Amino acid sequence: MAEIVQQRIENRIPELEQLERVGLFSKKEVKSMLKRVTALEYKLHRLIITKVDFIAYIQYEINVLELIKKRRSRIGYQFKREEIEFSIISRINSIFRRATTKWKDDVQLWLSHIAFCKKWNTKVQLGKVFSSMLAIHPEKPALWIMAAKSELEDRNSSESARHLFLRALRFHPESKKVYQEYFRMELLHAEKLRKQQKELAQAEIDMSRDSVLEMLMDFSVLSTGADFILSLLTIAAIFDFTKELQDTIIQDLQSKYTDDSLTWDFMAKRELGATVGEELQSAKGRASDIARREERCCQVYEEGLNSLNTEAMWACYVSFCLERFKRKTNVQQLKEKVTFQIITIIADEHFLLQVLLSSGDSEQTAAVAMAATQRYRQSVDVWYLALQTMVHLGSGATGKLFQDALTHVNPKVLVTVHFFLCSQRGLLSVVPAVSMEIKEKYLDWSYRAGGYKKARKTFTSLHESRPFSKAFFTRMIQIEKDQVSESNDSLRTVYGFFPPDLWLEYIREELGPSGHPENCGKIHWRAMKLLEGESVERFTAQYTLLQTGHI
Repeated sequence: MAEIVQQRIENRIPELEQLERVGLFSKKEVKSMLKRVTALEYKLHRLIITKVDFIAYIQYEINVLELIKKRRSRIGYQFKREEIEFSIISRINSIFRRATTKWKDDVQLWLSHIAFCKKWNTKVQLGKVFSSMLAIHPEKPALWIMAAKSELEDRNSSESARHLFLRALRFHPESKKVYQEYFRMELLHAEKLRKQQKELAQAEIDMSRDSVLEMLMDFSVLSTGADFILSLLTIAAIFDFTKELQDTIIQDLQSKYTDDSLTWDFMAKRELGATVGEELQSAKGRASDIARREERCCQVYEEGLNSLNTEAMWACYVSFCLERFKRKTNVQQLKEKVTFQIITIIADEHFLLQVLLSSGDSEQTAAVAMAATQRYRQSVDVWYLALQTMVHLGSGATGKLFQDALTHVNPKVLVTVHFFLCSQRGLLSVVPAVSMEIKEKYLDWSYRAGGYKKARKTFTSLHESRPFSKAFFTRMIQIEKDQVSESNDSLRTVYGFFPPDLWLEYIREELGPSGHPENCGKIHWRAMKLLEGESVERFTAQYTLLQTGHI
């Protein structure tokens, strides 16, 4: 081992001498470097070596390269690169090869070697690294794509890139990504040829004669859906010379994939970009033109629904309508399609919910959901969606909507958990009116659905939740009074956290026939402790009037 290390160190001597001779490193720095690399070399020749040792050695050599680059720039010396930098780069590549030979399965190590070769512009070595890596990892399509792109971008070799893609397709004949990138590469190559030619016709001939491009256009190679064909169309649309190619793809899409909702979705949205006549100057003319285009889109969607009445097809149609609604178009007919026609045609309210929740438009979701509650009166899910949306918007009509829901839905069904969840969201609403009204309605519903015990449990969980509502405590007090068998002990718990105006009522209850007058002093002390500001003065004045018999 010592002989090998010594040999490697001696091989570095000419390089170190050059560093000192040209003034890039001092004599002291050269000695320190020699000591450091000797230690690193010995680590790589131990009986048990680790990947960390190789990485540390590589990183040290890269740091030396970076330091040399900075010092060359500082002193303006640009000679002797072959004796210095080239020697270090060669050594780093050698260390990388030894590491990747030992840890063949570590893809990240291969990628680090590739990144180094790209940074220091060692193109020949880069090709060798890719070749070795693909020989060991042919099962990874991403590596084939990376290698082909490197040939095209770094070495400007379309032929080598094509060769790699063809090899990749032999290993991965079903990989959509490989086909897509191969297609993109061929179009880039064709664009390059166009720029090199003076006449557009000649460039088109070169492209049409490209047998590989023709092979790519044979979509029967992949037994796939419209999504893949549309991805190729998206790539082709990037280039300004592919109109005929795009037309060919669209024809193939229409002839082979009419059973896919994506085909109809694409064809419908394509109508929006269709040009009709001259450019319209007036706002009214443009609005009229947009209305006609939107109507044609809807006609295509409805044609698709006639032949493909599936949830996916409906989802495309509804999403389109919601998207157009966001534009605040003044086409009232389209708005009516969104808010009314959708809910009257879609027979499955669960599918309706799924589409609406995915739209991302709260106001439009609320409008459609409110209309849906009129059709699906017995659907807890529909009421839940409407309540959830109204709470999110902070609408003051939330309480009324909640009350309407209770009149149409059986309160004893198990799915009332949805209402509980919605009510919790309402209680946490940043809008005080929403929070207070939901608490009142929820308490009332709890009493109707589960009786006194359920109402009691609801009150216990909500009575400390701000903002406070006088009506909420008053309702619970009334519920307690309705329990003729109960004493004022229950009322004490209710009054524990009530608003300022009810403390006096608490004292009156204790002074009543079923109360405990001896507790009035404690109640007064608690009120004075909890109340603040003007509330203290108002309570004190009213308490004095009560004691003197004036109220």
